[in-house]
Amino acid sequence: MPIRRRRSIFDIIDEYFESLEERVKRSGETLIERPSWNQKTCTVEPLRDIMVTPTEIIVTVDLPYAEESTIRVKPIDKDTLEILAKMRRKIRFDDFGITHYEGEFQTFQCQTRIPVPVYMEKMEIRFKKGFLEIRLPRKHEYEISRE
Repeated sequence: MPIRRRRSIFDIIDEYFESLEERVKRSGETLIERPSWNQKTCTVEPLRDIMVTPTEIIVTVDLPYAEESTIRVKPIDKDTLEILAKMRRKIRFDDFGITHYEGEFQTFQCQTRIPVPVYMEKMEIRFKKGFLEIRLPRKHEYEISRE
């Protein structure tokens, strides 16, 4: 009869922390706070909201001072959109009363992950009064695995 070695408490703790690290890496974007600007590229990440309805996904992006003719929305892959827009005027940190940073921004840029399957090719875009609205119809196709 083979002797079964009991796992030590240290092995169990190591496994726990390894699995925790993997979960943090997978959801790193949501757990790690970062600034909403990039001084090197002179871009600001706009505020955005994603609303999931039974028939469509509605992404609303706040683009104040954006030139309507420069707004670009392009799908990066099946579940990610990239939004770019030039500003009519440059924004400086001083405009917000921030004196411990220097720099100015002239472009909005963000990547938005869509949480459910959608038809990217049927995307509808509308820009009105500084708000960009993107409507994407949902896919209702599901794969069921057989065992």
